[in-house]
Amino acid sequence: MSLNESPTPSVRHANRVRMLQALLRYPARSRADLGRSLGLSRATVTALLNELELAGMVEQQRHDSDDERPPAIGRPPLQVSLAPSAAYAVGLDFGHRHVRSAVCDLGGRILADQWASNNTDMDPGSTFDLAQRLTTAALADAGVLRSHVVGAGVGLAAPVDAATGFVHAEGILPGWDGVNPAAELEKRLGMEVQIVNDANAGAMGEHLFGVGRGVSDMVYLQLSGGVGLGLILNGESYGGVTGVAGEVGHTPIVEDGLICRCGNRGCLETVATSHAVSDLLGRSRGETMTFAHVLQLLQDGDRGARRAVVDTGAAVGRSIAGIVNLINPELVIIGGELAAAGETLLEPIREAVDRRSVPAAAKAARVVRGTLGEHAEVLGAAAVQLTRAPEALAGRLANIA
Repeated sequence: MSLNESPTPSVRHANRVRMLQALLRYPARSRADLGRSLGLSRATVTALLNELELAGMVEQQRHDSDDERPPAIGRPPLQVSLAPSAAYAVGLDFGHRHVRSAVCDLGGRILADQWASNNTDMDPGSTFDLAQRLTTAALADAGVLRSHVVGAGVGLAAPVDAATGFVHAEGILPGWDGVNPAAELEKRLGMEVQIVNDANAGAMGEHLFGVGRGVSDMVYLQLSGGVGLGLILNGESYGGVTGVAGEVGHTPIVEDGLICRCGNRGCLETVATSHAVSDLLGRSRGETMTFAHVLQLLQDGDRGARRAVVDTGAAVGRSIAGIVNLINPELVIIGGELAAAGETLLEPIREAVDRRSVPAAAKAARVVRGTLGEHAEVLGAAAVQLTRAPEALAGRLANIA
């Protein structure tokens, strides 16, 4: 193509998609940086950004440096980001004991959030009905029309087969055998629905909006009512052939340990969930205990609470060490309820990884607490749909043209 020729419609569309994808994963970038990373000329970048800004899809602002270096001569460069209101997504988190629905914008901000306790494991039908009610309420609270929503992402506490949409429910979600949750929810919500494992959703949330932003190879370990592992490899979510990749919670870790709900004995999930830690400490004290009580005892300096959490961290670390050897990640993110124990949990995990992993892999892997807290899974579920936004927004421009 000569310098005087305009790009074809297909090339323009591809460039729009690439530009929007880059800004979704790496916001607040300069025009020059975008041009270098995308291999586009300055003129092409300027034309694309002007078009996208006119359509309300990107924002360009000047940001003064906030470091202590002397200011550069002249005005600071324009920083480009997606316009948060250009598209929205619904995130649904189906925990074993709750359902949460949230409406999120392109910047990862939760505009409205609805939560309710629920017996998710045994009653999928009422779970779908509850999700419909919560989503309707969240959209109303956020003031967002369904027509502006890219779709709904759902994080489910079980492996999900991406090819069929069915759940590998045996031993994990007893009432879900033969259920296609995406089809059931699409009928109720009136929008496209994509189901993912909740740990994969948490990984995507931290990757796009949390401590894992900009990290290409990372793992996210969710320690709550269950144990799940989400993988981000080469910048993309990875679930394996049938969606079972990362099922570390049902890997035996304690010889002759407790029988797990999956039927095996001594799985990580028998020692590294919030209720497992609570039950262990409660038995030693002769009382019924919640994990909130465990955290309070930990804060008060209780030795039993500290020992329970440290032993749990060591067990988690033994499991993670093998994953560090296999995957060689840059980042290991600990999320879920147990992450609230902070360094008391993280330090024994780091020690086990250092002791049991190949030195080069252990040195490369930072073990940190997630920054999205209880919203990691619901934000990640929404992010599953927000990753479709660049194509949808570029398609909207193509239709206008």
